[in-house]
Amino acid sequence: MLAVFKRDFKAYFTSAIGYIYLGAYILVLNLLFYLNNALGASPSLSGVFSFMLMVMMFVTPILTMRVFSEDFKQKTDQLLFTSPVKLSGIVMGKYLSSFAVFVCLLLLTLLWPFAISVFGENNTAEVVGNYIGILCIGAAYIAMGVFISSLTENQVVAAVGSLGLFVALYILEVVALIFYQSGALPMLVMRSLRFISIYGRYNDISRGVLALDDIVYFLSVCAIFLFLTVRGLEKRRWA
Repeated sequence: MLAVFKRDFKAYFTSAIGYIYLGAYILVLNLLFYLNNALGASPSLSGVFSFMLMVMMFVTPILTMRVFSEDFKQKTDQLLFTSPVKLSGIVMGKYLSSFAVFVCLLLLTLLWPFAISVFGENNTAEVVGNYIGILCIGAAYIAMGVFISSLTENQVVAAVGSLGLFVALYILEVVALIFYQSGALPMLVMRSLRFISIYGRYNDISRGVLALDDIVYFLSVCAIFLFLTVRGLEKRRWA
């Protein structure tokens, strides 16, 4: 697993993908931070984090589209399948390499609360809650993207498929909120939608309300999609 992790993490920065992902993402977010917090003299980072969450839907597919698709296209997947590493180890190594790049992005944004603390006062619960929430959704998005990438050898198809899944989840959240406010659905259905709501759980965490069931939920989402990836690769190996 460690060898796969090192190989894939290095691959992000021997190609342009890692630099495009980090550079474009941090440029846009820093611009928003400057407009919202520096020029606007606002100590709250909630607006920047909300925008960051929205941008994640569109840039995470760039991060995950090559995870398995590139190996399939270059026919190097057979080397992985015949290696002494278990498929679960291969999937975890590739997943963690993508997640590590995402963590690098979050580390770069730590300049925001530091800058605010120099000139004002941070809302510690808000900052910590938003970082934990963003980290949880990032982990879930990457697991979904890895799964989609394992289904095709075309990186564009993998990116579009991941984007479609993320947008569908967001639309489901909006629709569920509309129905919840109108009371048009039975309470059992609304509770079910609330239970599977990624963004609803993020909103709780971002306010500093860190519940164990929310953390378990995000870990379960990651585990389910990584398990599906392993199962799909097993079928592909023996096909």
